[in-house]
Amino acid sequence: MADLTMARLHEAMVILYAISLVFYFIDYLYKEKKASRIAMSLLGLVWVMQTVFLVLYIIETQRFPILTLFEGIYFYAWLLVTLSIVLRIFYRFDFVVFFINVIGFIFMTIHTFSPVQIERSPVGDALVSELLFIHVSFAILSYVAFSLSFVFATLHMVLYRMLKKKKWTKQWANLPSLGQTQQFMTISILVGISLLFVSLVLGMQWAIISLSEFSVFDMKIVGSFILLVLYGWILWRHRKGSLNGMNYAMAHTYMFLVLLINFFLGSRLSEFHFWY
Repeated sequence: MADLTMARLHEAMVILYAISLVFYFIDYLYKEKKASRIAMSLLGLVWVMQTVFLVLYIIETQRFPILTLFEGIYFYAWLLVTLSIVLRIFYRFDFVVFFINVIGFIFMTIHTFSPVQIERSPVGDALVSELLFIHVSFAILSYVAFSLSFVFATLHMVLYRMLKKKKWTKQWANLPSLGQTQQFMTISILVGISLLFVSLVLGMQWAIISLSEFSVFDMKIVGSFILLVLYGWILWRHRKGSLNGMNYAMAHTYMFLVLLINFFLGSRLSEFHFWY
């Protein structure tokens, strides 16, 4: 029971860390104070949980936990979280803090779902199953976010053509403005990119643990990385001011078609992606 509780707490810590990354990404791009506060609060909670586990482990083993690779990874992840909090509070190096936390999240995930952790725990099979569940959940949530960006892109194009042809009627009065649809497109892919990145990290970890052999060139993996890069490129172009208005909306529409291809065709051609 104690092992199961500890496993659940470590999983919760990874999920909280992942959500904090999403908000840090939003804060980094748009300097949203509310996003910054949420990200900092979640990261602080992760640090408290890490510290409690670290202290308990030291008490249990009567030594400092750095003598094995498994222990070293945990201590390294704890140091990264501590460093990112210090830099955020005293120096506000947003770019540095975000990428430190990306690295920290990767190592925290490796520790939580590592083969060593699985083998020494009686709930190892449950950990592997739940890692898969979390991976798939984040992937689906990212697809929902990208679908939402497609909806707002379509609405943007409809509104633009209606205004251009001066066919505006009262039935359309409650619709968002062109500026709002563009803003919601951006927020949607911002969230989608963050969730997809987290999903890919967790999915790679699951594959390493569970599969005797797998290729990083699997169609679903390659397709997901292509989605991540292309959506990131669209967001970067928009931030630079070179992709706006109808062109921005069209880019979202084309990318949604790429997403559908990856969702259906990628799964069929994949060697092990049969569940979504």
